[in-house]
Amino acid sequence: MKFTDGYWLMRPGVTARYATEVADVRASADRMTLYAPVKHVRGRGDTLNSPLLTVDCWSPAEGVIGVRTTHHAGSVRGGPEFALPGAEEGAGKVRRDGAVVELSSGELTLRVDTSGPWQLEFSAGGRALTSVGERGTGFVTDAVGRHHMLAQLSLGVGESVYGLGERFTPFVRNGQVVDIWQADGGTSSEQAYKNIPFHLTNRGYGVFVNHPGRVSYEVGSESVGQVQFSVEDQSLEYFVVHGPTPKQVLERYTALTGRPALPPAWALGLWLTTSFTTEYDEATVNRFVGGMAARGIPLSVFHLDCFWMREYQWSDFEWDAETFPDPAGMLARLKEQGLRISAWINPYIAQKSALFEEGRRAGHLVRRPDGSVWQWDLWQPGMALVDFTDPAAREWYTGKLRGLLAVGVDCFKTDFGERIPTDVLWHDGSDPEKMHNYYTHLYNRAVFDLLQEERGEGEALLFARSATAGGQQYPVHWGGDCESHFNAMAESLRGGLSLGLSGFGFWSHDIGGFEGTPTPAVFKRWTQFGLLSSHSRLHGSKSYRVPWDYGEEAVEVTRAFTLLKHRLAPYLQRAAQQAHTTGVPVMRAMVLEYPDDPAAATLDRQYLLGDDLLVAPVFTEDGTVDYYVPEGTWTNLLTGAQVTGPRWVREQHGFHTLPLLARPDSVIPLGADDQRPVSAWAEGIELRVHAFADGAERTVLIPRPDSPGETARFHVRRTGDRLHVTTDSPHPWQLRTGSPSGTLHLSPAGTQEAELPFPV
Repeated sequence: MKFTDGYWLMRPGVTARYATEVADVRASADRMTLYAPVKHVRGRGDTLNSPLLTVDCWSPAEGVIGVRTTHHAGSVRGGPEFALPGAEEGAGKVRRDGAVVELSSGELTLRVDTSGPWQLEFSAGGRALTSVGERGTGFVTDAVGRHHMLAQLSLGVGESVYGLGERFTPFVRNGQVVDIWQADGGTSSEQAYKNIPFHLTNRGYGVFVNHPGRVSYEVGSESVGQVQFSVEDQSLEYFVVHGPTPKQVLERYTALTGRPALPPAWALGLWLTTSFTTEYDEATVNRFVGGMAARGIPLSVFHLDCFWMREYQWSDFEWDAETFPDPAGMLARLKEQGLRISAWINPYIAQKSALFEEGRRAGHLVRRPDGSVWQWDLWQPGMALVDFTDPAAREWYTGKLRGLLAVGVDCFKTDFGERIPTDVLWHDGSDPEKMHNYYTHLYNRAVFDLLQEERGEGEALLFARSATAGGQQYPVHWGGDCESHFNAMAESLRGGLSLGLSGFGFWSHDIGGFEGTPTPAVFKRWTQFGLLSSHSRLHGSKSYRVPWDYGEEAVEVTRAFTLLKHRLAPYLQRAAQQAHTTGVPVMRAMVLEYPDDPAAATLDRQYLLGDDLLVAPVFTEDGTVDYYVPEGTWTNLLTGAQVTGPRWVREQHGFHTLPLLARPDSVIPLGADDQRPVSAWAEGIELRVHAFADGAERTVLIPRPDSPGETARFHVRRTGDRLHVTTDSPHPWQLRTGSPSGTLHLSPAGTQEAELPFPV
């Protein structure tokens, strides 16, 4: 939200008050409180008839410093509040030296000179990160009397801002106005399904605004050298999170707000759905599943979208008996073919649903101030909202889902949760404005907790569309309603990379696009991209996404990249475990891995899949692709071709290849089984060694799907013309140079140490 009219003036009716100096400071061992008048105090008379801001500073975790500015502390602060599971007491240390007071946490320091003008200076390791200056702390009242707290943090020359959720606008946020406000806006607008008040920059820090309501950002857009954020409230709290690398920023941020759960390994395979408004019944499902099997395309999950329930009655969680007369039998038959089952749900209850009256009588539905149930006719006629702030309503809702789990459903697509009204009352007295964004968190958590309770640790999985800060704990999230063309494919990737830089480890998208029908070229290119993503789902709106609808070559491409993803399963599961334990996403923007390479700062049409694979999807009809390779020799995993960077590359690819490049000095593990995402990964593992320099060494950990938490360890080291391999795995293994046709060394079971000629 903009308050100024250019540099000198305020907008009509706007009054701003900014901290000007420190009148007093109270410090303890681990925190300090600054009292800041909004005008220069020359004498006692200046202390009268003027606001005094209270600025509390502390550390909730090592390398993180919190700042909370309050105008009127007696205002009513309604919930909800973001949970901070990683917060701890006493993480900071305060030091005073004359007029200077400092708060340190890890390498991060906040310095305040109380004798000078208002200035908060954040530094780490002696290097300035950002600062809060003369207009950086204050409050504003607008023309209609609304009260906003604001903060401004400086941007350095060349500093780029990323994150703020899954945003489809330009990848670098500089120059943008961003409102943290949930919306069902598709992927082609400034609106977003997943709004996260957290950004990071390429200067080695991030900032989390701890406010679940609307946070309005001006990212170098009102004051071009500042990131400004404001809330309509009497208090504003934010945390500066130090890295120094972007990865370390994400590690600290997700340690504070929650790390992603580890999704089950079976979810790594290909998902196929009925699509949305297409005609489907059990015969359609069988035709799809049988058609994939007949064409040699292994499926892992089958998803039933909205119309598994009866029209006008979403959600009542009752199967449409006309199209699915024997749901338990159908699901059992699908499971006999090795499939897991996903079912669509949402948190809205249509008036025609029997659950509407049941929920109304029990008080489980959100109400207006006059006591009536809130309803409207968008999406479903007369639909109401389940009040997830009410424990009884949560239990009522999840109780309906238990019946679906009992007949064989394995996971849920938790759709919607964005269009939440503010003219309502909540059971727990929550602030309606804050609940607008936070509702999805309660919704997804309720369903995830149910799955964890019913299926056990490591088996819970959502396919969720909306989220807010902390929502990364309940994976997986997908990118929402995109069109079916190359532009939409690119904007989807842009949104996914932005979400990854906002603390979310797992992300997917609708292969082929959702709205409309893709051309065969778009379908094939999107299939490549989709099967080189964290999770992979074929889904559409008014048209099916079975590959044979797009030609025989589309079948071949889908088969080849599904088999490839299965072989990459041990590598991808390792990346998934990294996301679970560190918060670093499976799909990584290049700036995350190469923060010191200026060319990586704006790259949003390529990414790293895990530590060592660079993926550059093709977004053109003729197969032309431009991509950037950082320093070193990179090897195409599919063709063996090598590219040496740093430089830009232009190539042309047919539909069976794309730039899929292994990092220099990398060892990529490929499983022996290409028919399923879960197998005895360590047995018959193939280690692809790429551009290994003399003296290089890598340790590869292969998760054991049959023993969660255990790994098989392979250590590869080159010395001159010899390659040394040691392992603790008792299974046979193979080693191959980077080219798919390179020399293959086979080691029988029990070979735990080998010395090979290099190149092999």
